[in-house]
Amino acid sequence: MSATSEQTPVPVRYPFSAVVGQDRLKLALILSAISPGIGGVLIRGEKGTAKSTIVRGLGPLIGGDDGSGRVVELPIGATEDRVIGSLDLTSVLRDGRAEFTPGLLARAHRGVLYIDEVNLLADHLVDVLLDAAASGRVTIERDGVSHTQAADFVLVGTMNPEEGELRPQLLDRFGLAVDVAAGKDLDERVEVVRRRMAFDADPAGFAAEHLATEHELAQRIDEARRAVGGVEVPTRELRRIAGICAHLDVDGLRGDIVVARTAAAHAAWRGATTVSEEDVRAAVELALPHRRRRNPFDESGLSTDQLDDAMSAGQDAAGPESPEPPDDDPTPPGGPDGGAAAPGDTSETSEAQSDSETQSQPVPGPAFGAAPKATGSRVRALRVSGVGDGDPGRRSKARSRRGHTTHAVDFEGGRPVHLFATVLAAAGRADATAAGRAERTALRIAASDLRTAERVGQEANLVVFVVDLSGSMTARRRLTAVAELCVEMLRDSYTRRDRVAVVVARGGSATLAVPPTKSVDIAVRRLAEIRTGGRTPLAEGLTLAGDVVERCRRTEPNRRPLLVVLTDGRATSGRDAPARARLAASVIRRRGIESVVVDCEQGMVRLGLAADLAGHLGAELLTMDELSATALTRGAA
Repeated sequence: MSATSEQTPVPVRYPFSAVVGQDRLKLALILSAISPGIGGVLIRGEKGTAKSTIVRGLGPLIGGDDGSGRVVELPIGATEDRVIGSLDLTSVLRDGRAEFTPGLLARAHRGVLYIDEVNLLADHLVDVLLDAAASGRVTIERDGVSHTQAADFVLVGTMNPEEGELRPQLLDRFGLAVDVAAGKDLDERVEVVRRRMAFDADPAGFAAEHLATEHELAQRIDEARRAVGGVEVPTRELRRIAGICAHLDVDGLRGDIVVARTAAAHAAWRGATTVSEEDVRAAVELALPHRRRRNPFDESGLSTDQLDDAMSAGQDAAGPESPEPPDDDPTPPGGPDGGAAAPGDTSETSEAQSDSETQSQPVPGPAFGAAPKATGSRVRALRVSGVGDGDPGRRSKARSRRGHTTHAVDFEGGRPVHLFATVLAAAGRADATAAGRAERTALRIAASDLRTAERVGQEANLVVFVVDLSGSMTARRRLTAVAELCVEMLRDSYTRRDRVAVVVARGGSATLAVPPTKSVDIAVRRLAEIRTGGRTPLAEGLTLAGDVVERCRRTEPNRRPLLVVLTDGRATSGRDAPARARLAASVIRRRGIESVVVDCEQGMVRLGLAADLAGHLGAELLTMDELSATALTRGAA
């Protein structure tokens, strides 16, 4: 027998019950398996925390004799056709019939659909996945074919937050979310290593040792799945859930629904027929923390004190509304969650110092300030003109091989052939040619039949911020306004998956405060530590920004840059500062770097220097007010 004919042995999976720790994650996966309508589980954490091992171990526990229970892994580079299904090319070529071939969603029916690094998956695919997970079906209408396929699966996504966040709309669509981290207990870490080494040495033997426990766990899950439909959720518990969601200021009603479904699954899991406070508390811990995040820099999770306060609010839900502010709008500086700090005393101190030091600003001056609390507003969506070829993102238009297919068009050289549209065109031509003939001839594809797909996609860009933090910018109480605007713009870049860099111009030189990075929360923290005051080295700031762009072009040639300059336009540092600033701006324009100038000048008398700078950059000029005011009318993604 040849090597190619030998059957590849099925790898032994690490038993679900043998994983040490991670009890909250295990519970979340089990509850989602009991009630898939919960909407799946999002697992957030760094690599090496057994995320994939636990997910792959869940499949056998919910399997059946029909082959269900499989774990279907969706690769990041999967196309839309591969995910939702496509036409059967063989059927078209052989029989001339347009038949449908199911995709990964259909294969995951009654099993687990696992997406590693879901935050890097194209947004339009995530939308399809979440819709299918919520409805249990996937409907495809394309290429003249309409098809509906059962797709009732447990959706599990894993992600490392440092690689970029899911946008809030998609984050909310995941039913449950769990933050995982490596345990700090030494005995637990030792046991993890011991078990892993034992499994690697003898996978089959290790799995056999846990076979009885796995069977018992699978049986318990199956019993809970059959019982969950009969679990009663009393009105008093629904009022408790509503009170908790209102106390935590959870947007919309999806959170209430998911908590109720999760509580019912938890009751079924423990063998109860009625939901109690115990079930609601367990559900709140899993279903609400990720729905409280207003700012992508906020820490996720609920502390024990916050959970206790929320449960108390739920207990009193029938009474008057609590006068206490929501937990995600903290009054102490820094916030109780340890997330992005409010300006607090820092902002007030900066304003007081600005009043007294308008004429003579010391160097270094006050700190730029910690990140202000979320305002709930969004800045205008700035975009690079034209069509790019960069990495998937959410800022500028781009050609995409995995984007949403709108329609097929005539073939153009250098673009991939749309295979199914090409075959259908050939089949249609063959039918027209063979009209009246008794026999169908073999299908032949001619050059005129070739089609290519018109795909709509978006790319992520390199956004380089040049922030003028000279003395003139900190005067007239502008520091807080500029700080808030910077954070809002960085937040916008964060959700659009951009790579960002921050160049600070102050004193006698410009510095690269934040090298190009995708971790925008780090950018905010570093920016908050920058000192303000002194003269304005605008030419140096623009030159450094241009150098940053050129270096990135060598490593990522397809990532298009966008330069955003926040300044009042005054160049005061060094000899012939205004002339050198204009020259540096002209050089950036000749390099083909698209720019936007945000005019931070305020007051009754304005010099219009930012407008002059924008003219030399060939940049669009916006005021701070315009940048925020146009968010709803011009910033739709």
